[in-house]
Amino acid sequence: MNDRTGLRAGKLAPDLLRDLLGDGTDLPTEVQLGPALGEDACAIAVDAGTLVAATDPITLTGSEVGGHAVHINANDVAVMGVAPRWFLAAVMLPVGTREATVRALFDGMRAVLREVGACLVGGHTEVTDAVTQPVVVGQMLGLATDAEVVATGGARPGDAIVQVGPTPVEGAAVLALEAAERLGSLSPTQRERARGAIRDPGISVVRPALLAARHGAHSLHDPTEGGIATGLAEIAAASGVRLVVREDEVAWFEPGVEVCRAVGADPWGTLASGALLAAFGPDDVAAALDALGAADFEAHVIGEASPGSGLVGSDGAALPVFARDEVSRVLEDIGRAAGNDPSRNRSR
Repeated sequence: MNDRTGLRAGKLAPDLLRDLLGDGTDLPTEVQLGPALGEDACAIAVDAGTLVAATDPITLTGSEVGGHAVHINANDVAVMGVAPRWFLAAVMLPVGTREATVRALFDGMRAVLREVGACLVGGHTEVTDAVTQPVVVGQMLGLATDAEVVATGGARPGDAIVQVGPTPVEGAAVLALEAAERLGSLSPTQRERARGAIRDPGISVVRPALLAARHGAHSLHDPTEGGIATGLAEIAAASGVRLVVREDEVAWFEPGVEVCRAVGADPWGTLASGALLAAFGPDDVAAALDALGAADFEAHVIGEASPGSGLVGSDGAALPVFARDEVSRVLEDIGRAAGNDPSRNRSR
């Protein structure tokens, strides 16, 4: 690995991350699912069942950072088929933060906790010159008492790959805020829909993930950084299968696509929180689609799992792979053009 230029903003390269996480052979026996590429939560056997825990940091401007941290961490627990229940938050605030800002951050956090059925049980808060904007490192926990957890790496050859909800939702909202000066080609209506995408259509996948788990999902995954393409690739890699994707069947959030077009981003690689990917066996997929549709979730088959490896389109050609999220790339380009420190342009 060439280390002369340093690491860029965004996820670590898969090969580096795989090396850092190890092969799990040193984990104690109670760890049912440990750190692994594509897995966003762990599963630990306890007397009452299986404890599922996830952690993710959020860096955003504005008071919505608290609620956003809840959504992202709740999603990571729910895609294991487990309801999120307990939340801890380490909140770091820049020097000079006003009391009203902190109150708004916690109000937003508690509002989303009520929405997903969880509660704040602990954490840490401080003001520090180590950050230049609010940072919330969240930890969400849930407990499975009567069912096995669902892993990203559970897809099997013959499974149907289902997308629930459109993409890119989170990317639309972040770019509409951070790259607003480049959206001159968008209509006022499209701008407003993109800015409000965190709330409508929203980025929570808790309800559809739990419903999918109850209907026999072999694999669940919420694509985030690197977009839906990376989410699909992570399912393929974690499961040891080849995913064949019907590109024309992917559901797109039109304001997000328009924002991407305006700023020069590829929607396939743009922050995709708000969408859910699920793998169902041939005997379960029809009933699962009916159940999701009856609950008012837009869901349809976008591909199949087959023996092999990798991610390909319906014509057999490899789909694009994104070494980093398109939001990070675009904001870095904007920072450079403006003569700013690109490392401060962060989406999450």
